[in-house]
Amino acid sequence: MRHLLSAADLDAATATSLLDTADRLKEALLGREVRKLPTLRGRTVVTLFYESSTRTRASFEIAGKQMSADVVNVSAGSSSVSKGESLRDTALTLSAMGADCVILRHPSAGAAHRMSEWTPAHVINAGDGMHEHPTQALLDAATLREHLGTLDGRRITIVGDVLHSRVARSNVALLSMLGAQLHLVAPPTLLPAGVSGWPVTTGHDLDAALPQSDAVMMLRVQAERMHGGFFPSAREYATWYGLSEARAARLPQHAVVLHPGPMLRGMEISAAVADSPRAVITGQVSNGVHIRMAVLYHLLASQEAGT
Repeated sequence: MRHLLSAADLDAATATSLLDTADRLKEALLGREVRKLPTLRGRTVVTLFYESSTRTRASFEIAGKQMSADVVNVSAGSSSVSKGESLRDTALTLSAMGADCVILRHPSAGAAHRMSEWTPAHVINAGDGMHEHPTQALLDAATLREHLGTLDGRRITIVGDVLHSRVARSNVALLSMLGAQLHLVAPPTLLPAGVSGWPVTTGHDLDAALPQSDAVMMLRVQAERMHGGFFPSAREYATWYGLSEARAARLPQHAVVLHPGPMLRGMEISAAVADSPRAVITGQVSNGVHIRMAVLYHLLASQEAGT
């Protein structure tokens, strides 16, 4: 594996290997007074973000530093991008500076793929427009595996703004590859036109879907990508598609609740559910660090060992 641009870049064996590596790295850090491994010493990792981020950017930075890499953060707003520099010239500049890995978030679908053509560095897609977010899908898979034991045959219900969600697209690709059954619940206006070709079932009735769900993944309503009215009001959205306490009670006892964040409490999910024991949202964040460590290891360290 040279780059991680899409969940479709992975097969089941590689995805499982990444999940297993994340588990081993998590165990290796347990009990250490100094949470640091020498694995990527001497390597330079650059995070290049053209969109705002808290969880993804910080977890990649922590992941790199916990593996002793030199991590450099570049924000588009405070770099030469603000002066009109193209993505290609930015890629060439970072390559000339000796970047071993570039972690790119960009508003345009396919940006990470183009970056991979312009630099000898390894490229990780940290979200490209409405297209993909593969490491989010991996950390979601790790969280589901941690709580459900296996993904094979498990029914995962994904709820909300599927149309604008790169998280949903990557999760559909990865979780179905690992044997999960995916069911999408959304208003008709927030389901993509080509969803009939996805390995999923779809519906509009959240109440009917919950009792058969092993996990429910609530999606963020991406107002910044919406041009026009996709639903009448926030209140109506919450009424039909928000995960309230009453709705969460319909879930099986073992079922868990996920959200990629940031959450719109009171609209997508109630505060009581978000803070309940069945919500594993902070666990997703924690697993994100170890998954991103695993991805960096597979790209930057395992190849040195000839694997």
